[in-house]
Amino acid sequence: MGALTHASLVEYLLEEAYEVAETIEEGHPDSELLGELGDVLLQVVLHARLAEERGAFTFDDVARGLGAKMVRRNPHVFRPDGTLQDSFPATIDQIVQKWDAVKRAEKPGRKNPFEGIPQALPALARAQKSLDRAARAGVAGPTAIEAGPFATEEELGNQLLAVVRSAHAGGFDAERALRRAVRQYQQQASRNPEGPYPAPS
Repeated sequence: MGALTHASLVEYLLEEAYEVAETIEEGHPDSELLGELGDVLLQVVLHARLAEERGAFTFDDVARGLGAKMVRRNPHVFRPDGTLQDSFPATIDQIVQKWDAVKRAEKPGRKNPFEGIPQALPALARAQKSLDRAARAGVAGPTAIEAGPFATEEELGNQLLAVVRSAHAGGFDAERALRRAVRQYQQQASRNPEGPYPAPS
């Protein structure tokens, strides 16, 4: 195995994060979740160690930075000294509004609501995140279109985006829903390779 670098570790970080998601979504025992979270933490430790070797920052710096960010971005929960507030917002909407206001203050030059959404996110997850940001910023969503057949990939992409929009409006996570549907299909196909397969429930 070659020398470890931040770039060479990316695939493992992503893989471990997906394993945590699968463990949670499939309802595995807490002992498995414990192990999977440890694997993700190991990736953080490795990245911090590489940074420390080149004199950039340490794991302690990462932890301190996270603590400061949590206090700064959650003034509805923490006082500036890190102690808990005496009272908290009554609704999730109020919490989200405060969170968004702090983030805007941190990056006042950011005008595009989609800045900061990772390009490497899976397409459905990126669409869902974009629609969530658009809704919070008061930006119009994509126009709904009729279902296929599709003459081009562009038409297919527009339809998929419309499906994600519908899922978002209903409070569903399209990426998680598709992962569940794929798991159900795989289980059904493994038990009965000849099919047919009912639509996932």
